[in-house]
Amino acid sequence: MRYGDPIHVLSLERFRLLRDMINEKSGLYFSDDNRFLLESRLGDRLARLGLGSFDEYYHLLKYYPDADDEMDEIIEVLTTNETYFFREEYQLRSFAADVLPMFARKFARKRRLSIWSAGCSSGEEVYTIAMILLESKLFEGWDLRVIGNDISERVVRKARRGVYGPSSFRAARPDMVKKYFTETTDGLRISDEVRSICHFGQSSLLNRDGLIFVGRVDAVFCRNVLIYFDKKSKLDAISIFYKHLNPGGYLLLGHTESLINLSTAFELAHLSEDLVYRKPEAADD
Repeated sequence: MRYGDPIHVLSLERFRLLRDMINEKSGLYFSDDNRFLLESRLGDRLARLGLGSFDEYYHLLKYYPDADDEMDEIIEVLTTNETYFFREEYQLRSFAADVLPMFARKFARKRRLSIWSAGCSSGEEVYTIAMILLESKLFEGWDLRVIGNDISERVVRKARRGVYGPSSFRAARPDMVKKYFTETTDGLRISDEVRSICHFGQSSLLNRDGLIFVGRVDAVFCRNVLIYFDKKSKLDAISIFYKHLNPGGYLLLGHTESLINLSTAFELAHLSEDLVYRKPEAADD
């Protein structure tokens, strides 16, 4: 064995069994080309658990009572959760310029607005949306909710804490940072004004029961998440988005993602700088 080679070897057969188990639990999909990625990242889990092979590891995941806890550890190891404030700003500009004024008119009587950030990672997108709502000055005195969920308990804890380091601000304007953050010994902390309209929960995007806290929403942001799903998981997630969206609600995906060959339930909506999706006003849930 060469220096640097993995101690535990993951056979193709065992990889596929593990891959399918992870996919069923999380929606994440790994092609055969990712076998050595799983071998490398999960090898540390075997060492921590004192297991001698991936066969033993698979047996633990399949039969042991604490298998769900170990699956949570796997998700933590395999997901990168890379994000930052005001990511894909062109889409956010369109949302602020085109969609929010329409929402302000449409919901002027009920004065309530809910937006869901699906797969929110460490919370930067949730807080970004909240800041955009506040900056618009269109919803003063409204009941505003920005909800975020993620499968990773670790990043949800970070989101709730609301303290961030320099890498999270790579696309943020200095005036926004000054207005909505205060400096602490650990980093910059989001203001209570923003935090008060933001809510977080830990759940897979495919767990319908686990997402009950989201409720009905007027827009869904799910950007650069579906690219990690296989087709079946994408279809399941899109169905869940459709169910949670109010008629006329918007679905905003990442710039490399689309519903082509996945769903015809949504209609295309042309914004000033982007193409997004909308649940028809006459939709029958």
